[in-house]
Amino acid sequence: MTQPPDTQAARPAPSADKLDAAVFKVAGVVVLGAIMSILDITVVSVAIPTFQREFDTSYAIAAWTMTGYTLALASVIPLTGWAADRFGTKRLYIMALTFFVLGSVLCSTAWNIESLIAFRVIQGIGGGMLMPLGMTIMTHAAGPQRVGRVMAVLGVPMLLGPIGGPILGGWLIENFSWHWIFLINVPIGAVALVLAVIVFPADKPEPSESFDFLGMLLASPGLALFLFGVSSIPGEGTVVATKVLLPVIIGVLLVIAFVFHALRTEHPLIDLHLFRNRALTFAVLTMVLFAVAFFGAGLLLPTYLQQVRGESALQAGLLIAPQGLGAMLTMPIAGRLVDKIGPGKIVIFGIALISIGTAYFVQLDAGSSYVFLLTALFVMGLGMGCTMMPIMTAAIQTLTHQQVARGSTLMNIVNQTAGSIGTATMSVVLTNLLNNEPLARPAIAANFDPSLASKLPPGAIEAGLQQAAQAFSHTYLVALVLIVLTLVPAFFLPRTKPKNPAAADAATAVHV
Repeated sequence: MTQPPDTQAARPAPSADKLDAAVFKVAGVVVLGAIMSILDITVVSVAIPTFQREFDTSYAIAAWTMTGYTLALASVIPLTGWAADRFGTKRLYIMALTFFVLGSVLCSTAWNIESLIAFRVIQGIGGGMLMPLGMTIMTHAAGPQRVGRVMAVLGVPMLLGPIGGPILGGWLIENFSWHWIFLINVPIGAVALVLAVIVFPADKPEPSESFDFLGMLLASPGLALFLFGVSSIPGEGTVVATKVLLPVIIGVLLVIAFVFHALRTEHPLIDLHLFRNRALTFAVLTMVLFAVAFFGAGLLLPTYLQQVRGESALQAGLLIAPQGLGAMLTMPIAGRLVDKIGPGKIVIFGIALISIGTAYFVQLDAGSSYVFLLTALFVMGLGMGCTMMPIMTAAIQTLTHQQVARGSTLMNIVNQTAGSIGTATMSVVLTNLLNNEPLARPAIAANFDPSLASKLPPGAIEAGLQQAAQAFSHTYLVALVLIVLTLVPAFFLPRTKPKNPAAADAATAVHV
């Protein structure tokens, strides 16, 4: 009979229900890293036209500054669970931060588009580990009884990143230069590194599982190839293009091979045996549908505001701010309630609010009232604060101490993959709808370049912008359907206060 593992050092006693200063310090350091990683996905989106001019390249090639970062992010996430168990979360987090800051400095020194893309890959290697490691560190610090509240803290950058990124990127480019969208990470990263050394508890390395080398050769390239194919859909305009189908097919075959391998391996790179946990299984299904709808719809409104309403990137980012404000209001409340009554009811309520807000955008036209638009965004934000991190909490709070790193890795892979699928899906739907409207593209072009207006017949711009707005509204209908479907798996999420897995850890160890 073996002794139960020492989980008390990493977890609070069940009576310690309130978040103490030590947990808040850990959360603060983790949030700093998460903010940099998530902002860097969106902040570069507004810089792509600048990269085109600076490096004299096409949009398709400049867009690889985002695609390369995302692929590196996705490729390294599967390694995080094993590496955290092998080297310790503190050491690995410091290493990931170092890679990210180093990549940021290198990006600011890029002399051509090829070097910038290569340096973004280095940045993505570090950025990919920050979020799953942060979730693991915070879960260990807070314990299962308080994980809902600390996950709510981590959810702030996840929800505000897509909103704050374009605002910050536009401001830095307009007032300084494109170099500063990368250099701004240096002081933040330096502070995060120092605090991580001071605040995070020392690692206590344990005997490590053997590294699943075959699993890495299957999972990481498979995931990267699949996401590369999916990310190529908007540029190709169709799913049957060779650039889309070939990497997707190869990627899917590699992932399927990994699944068969993982189910037969005692210690796989990604632990698929976690799906035996009912709460995690339904959390994954809920996250897949939610991320496809949320991240997919996330690109629609900024594009609508710029193309149809003629707003600048900075103005569009500011107009989206009510969504973040709504999320900030409900997220702390949702975190506390999840720890008391479980995530199920909270997630269903959040999805209902998001559905109500999205229903407004199904009725968009070229002159939609900004008052109603901002109100709908605020309602959606209230719902988002009750949705994303409670879903993450539902997956992680029922895992044992030893399973948390692998569970965090799995949820981040799901989130990244589903988000990429959602972005590609909405882009293709919107592109095809715009192409079916004969006046939409010319009207949008004239909206940016008034000299083109004289070449169009009278009333063509107004009619074309209305056609374009209709294309956006129909695309929002796809997002609304996906959000409503999310209610199905969400119905099966836990609706009671979570049990303390520490007891389960001990009971399991006693019977080994």
